[in-house]
Amino acid sequence: MSDSQIKALVFDVFGTVVDWRTSISRQAAEFGAKHGVEADWLKFADDWRAGYGAGMAKVNSGEDEWKIVDEIHRERLEVILDEYGFPSIGDAELTEFNKAWHRLDGWPDSTAGLTRLKSKFIISSLSNGNIALLTNMAKYANLPWDAVLSAELAGKYKRHPRAYTKTAELLGLEYDEVMLVAAHNDDLRGAITAGLKAALVTRPDEFGDAKEPDLEPDPDFDYFAKDFHDLADQLGCD
Repeated sequence: MSDSQIKALVFDVFGTVVDWRTSISRQAAEFGAKHGVEADWLKFADDWRAGYGAGMAKVNSGEDEWKIVDEIHRERLEVILDEYGFPSIGDAELTEFNKAWHRLDGWPDSTAGLTRLKSKFIISSLSNGNIALLTNMAKYANLPWDAVLSAELAGKYKRHPRAYTKTAELLGLEYDEVMLVAAHNDDLRGAITAGLKAALVTRPDEFGDAKEPDLEPDPDFDYFAKDFHDLADQLGCD
């Protein structure tokens, strides 16, 4: 396809732009040391993340009323702290630790790669993370978004079609003028179903040895790149 048709690139964030697993495990290790708890902190990060998909699925199905990702993370955190043998911890301290998800490091290519892509396209988040989380994360990780957009604005989580179409509408663009960039094939398939374009950028280290990453694109994806610089090269960015 011609990249001249594309006017905006919207990005999945967790795993695609930021290294959530390493960032959470590091902060969890510090939190555990403070409270005298020893554990496999990478597994802790995986276990905390495990509540994310289930919580969003309940919202999309109507089983739960709308709740932001900060709330979903907090509910899961309170479960796994007991499982990992933490003592009773006050609400204020738990609230602050829950914001570990606001403090995630970008991948090595994220800031520079996004800056290159921004030179030619509108760039925005399209994450299930809530606006406050994404704004704080952008500040922390130096992510140069033109806009911070979220499924929160659609009232539906990806991979519900409305999460994708609402983002394009907020940018004032036709659906096929917007391309989702993500490291996850299921997210990209959701974007295509909603009428957006799709680019797979691989993140082979996202899950460590806990889960296989998506390293091969579906045939109907528009672009396939090893990182943001590779995508910028393919799209003719400086």
